[in-house]
Amino acid sequence: MTHPTFDTVNVGDELPVVQLPPVNRTALALFAGASGDHNPIHIDTDFARRSGMPDVFAQGMLGMAWLGRVVTGWAPQSRLRKFEARFQGITHLGNAMRCSGRVVEKLADHRGERCVRIEVLSANQYGQTKIAGEAIVALQ
Repeated sequence: MTHPTFDTVNVGDELPVVQLPPVNRTALALFAGASGDHNPIHIDTDFARRSGMPDVFAQGMLGMAWLGRVVTGWAPQSRLRKFEARFQGITHLGNAMRCSGRVVEKLADHRGERCVRIEVLSANQYGQTKIAGEAIVALQ
């Protein structure tokens, strides 16, 4: 697999989209086990309903991990210098998330490296943004 280079990447370039199947209870339980995030609002329907929610919903860090896949599928994880996100909505059961990224800036000297700033976004099948953020990736 060839990786992007600073000279071949342009502002506006789209990263390959990660399209996910609808969120289900199994995915939430598996992520809880893998991450150690056993907050009952994400895995216990009764608890979620007592808390005023219609049902359990995805962990925020699960959504951020999906966005991370966009970036690390495009460039090696070792090149990631910064990754941050703003949670803008709840990812409910049944949401089929589309995670995307776009190069928005080239940084010729970012702390001594040539980097790009990438805008990342996850939205459900209805176009509702759930997480928006950015990543800084060093490129050769």
